[in-house]
Amino acid sequence: MNKTKIIATIGPASSDEATLKSLITNGMDVIRLNLTHASYDFCTDVIDKIHKLNEELRTNVSIMLDTEGPNVRVGKFVGGKAFLTKGDYIRIYMEELVGDSTKFSVNYKGLLNDVKYNSILKLDDGMIELQVVEKGTNYLLCEVIKEGVIEDNKGLNAPGIKLSMPFLSNKDRNDILYANQIGADYLALSFVSSAEDVLNVNDILIDLNNDHIGIIAKIENERAVEEIDEIIKVSDGIMIARGDLGVEVPMERVPGIQKSIISKCHNMGKVSIVATELLATMETNARPTRAEVSDVANAVLDGVDAVMLSGETTVGKFPIETLSIMEKIIESAEEDINYLELLDKAMRTEKQDITGMIAYSVAECADRLKCKAIIAPTISGYTARKMSRFRPSCPIIAVSPDINTVKSLNLHFGVTPVLIEDLSSFDKIIKRSKEITKSLMETTKDDKIIVTGGYPFKEVRHTNFMKIEEL
Repeated sequence: MNKTKIIATIGPASSDEATLKSLITNGMDVIRLNLTHASYDFCTDVIDKIHKLNEELRTNVSIMLDTEGPNVRVGKFVGGKAFLTKGDYIRIYMEELVGDSTKFSVNYKGLLNDVKYNSILKLDDGMIELQVVEKGTNYLLCEVIKEGVIEDNKGLNAPGIKLSMPFLSNKDRNDILYANQIGADYLALSFVSSAEDVLNVNDILIDLNNDHIGIIAKIENERAVEEIDEIIKVSDGIMIARGDLGVEVPMERVPGIQKSIISKCHNMGKVSIVATELLATMETNARPTRAEVSDVANAVLDGVDAVMLSGETTVGKFPIETLSIMEKIIESAEEDINYLELLDKAMRTEKQDITGMIAYSVAECADRLKCKAIIAPTISGYTARKMSRFRPSCPIIAVSPDINTVKSLNLHFGVTPVLIEDLSSFDKIIKRSKEITKSLMETTKDDKIIVTGGYPFKEVRHTNFMKIEEL
């Protein structure tokens, strides 16, 4: 029962029911569908399969949809790709056309006005670099500084340049409506630059009367890094999307930014996710590199809530093996987490209220008494989220009669959400807590659990009790 959660992006290599079932049984907590590439028909088919498998396996895997955001993309090429040779000149047209090794188009006409002479443009996560040498009436003339193969619909970055694109396109708005329609649990917003971007999406969800979808802000540019404190405040979680981030800022800065954001999210009680190239070698190989293993382990040691697989599970040859190895790395790394340090850090930044003090006491007692688990009966998920922030060394089993609450907790460190029939009497909850603990893990007669929450259930909106029980 690992505490660090795993998000797996679903694509052609993982969308069949048998593979999805194996991913769930090997530790996947959340599926991610990238609406930049996936059609609604594809997404609906995968989501229907997940609902069916959740019922069959008695699991509660959550659904995350990823918006495209204000992202510049190249058009199509003859044969689907072209080789751009260093020293050659190439024209970037603002009108749609089929490209080749001398020209291609982009989906954003304003690029012509936004960039300056000598600006550096990067294609396909920085694999190719171009320098602007001339601006025509409807094209940019660029010199190829770093050569490579460019394929259809790959991304284009303009580091250091604020593009005039609106944050939400018509496609993004339709994608949010689709997320609401299919009952998504999380919405990952691409290319967030400010708190206002997040609040605009939140306003749409309010208009839809949707208070369930959690908003995850993806950090992918310099401005977002500069505005990170305000973005964290208005988001439910942060994804450190290292692909585009490593193009927009010098890649040597990314590890420090990652550690800083994980720490800030922990301080503010928000979810943190590390994404991109965690086990990229496994797209084509059955084993990761030692550096990749260390990368995943270090994120876990820093106390990240979740790690995400992208190409490894969408188009990779070994999606199930990749997830299995990710699970093993997490299990090993979690043995070396300094839980007392994370507990102390959370306490130093916690509000001095009843809920905070009880949550701290529960985590400290659980660590000192070596409790088997913390049981958190919850209607809204508040108690479980608060407990997660204190990073106890034992699992937090959040029991709730609300399926939306259960699914909303799937990204929180250490929380194992379980759907139950109801939260009625206190004695029934104590009895049920013991039964659930024994069903989820090996126990002995003298093992202890701590039950904590707000009582009377459904009436109190804050945590006000803790009870230690022997199994």
